[in-house]
Amino acid sequence: MKTIKMLGLLLTYPVPETVLHWPEMLDLLANEKILPKKSLKLIQQWINNKKAQDIYQLQEDYVETFDRSRGHCLHLFEHIHGESRERGQAMVDLSTMYAEKGLTISQAELPDYLPLFLEYCSRCDYQEAQGLLSEITTIVAAIGAKLKARDNDYHVIFDTLQVLAKTKVDQAVIDAALAYVAAEDTRLEALDKEWEEAAAFGGDPQQEDCHSCPSINTPTNQSSSHTDQEQIITMVGGA
Repeated sequence: MKTIKMLGLLLTYPVPETVLHWPEMLDLLANEKILPKKSLKLIQQWINNKKAQDIYQLQEDYVETFDRSRGHCLHLFEHIHGESRERGQAMVDLSTMYAEKGLTISQAELPDYLPLFLEYCSRCDYQEAQGLLSEITTIVAAIGAKLKARDNDYHVIFDTLQVLAKTKVDQAVIDAALAYVAAEDTRLEALDKEWEEAAAFGGDPQQEDCHSCPSINTPTNQSSSHTDQEQIITMVGGA
């Protein structure tokens, strides 16, 4: 299931070691033949467009996309639990689940990071992996819709994950995402205030989530976290 692993890598912070292997990653996507041709073509276009930019622009765009808006946060439980107490136990459960398939993470990593969750999925058989993707499709669809509304091409990766999940998303999810985009104050001072207020709350998930994803149950088999950049070559070539 290298396809899911490669999609996760495309969502990690772009460093030269990663970008260098994007063409090989595209070859792996093509060779595994899991993605429909349309999705594969869109990923190819995405990679070609990104490679036309210098590394500093890629990094700036990444930070602007995923680090400056809670609505695009790549930590799954931010969209479910926010900073509430429930998030801690959910993190423990994810780490335990990962360990069962030999995926260990360092103490510095948060297990609900989407690329790490996709790494876990890649270790599962196709049916199980598809089920796991189905469980997070509400989050994936919401982030993708927000990115698309902002003409941010990272939406292509989220659209592709939805294709793999093969799960229909309620229109209410998309409507909520678009309403969030329309109402969001994107000024840096407003964003800083939002994060500060989230950290100050004591445990009410209704106050602490990203305010843009409909309430869903915590996934039974989910997780995510940063993949070490020095492992890129191994991940591209490994199982």
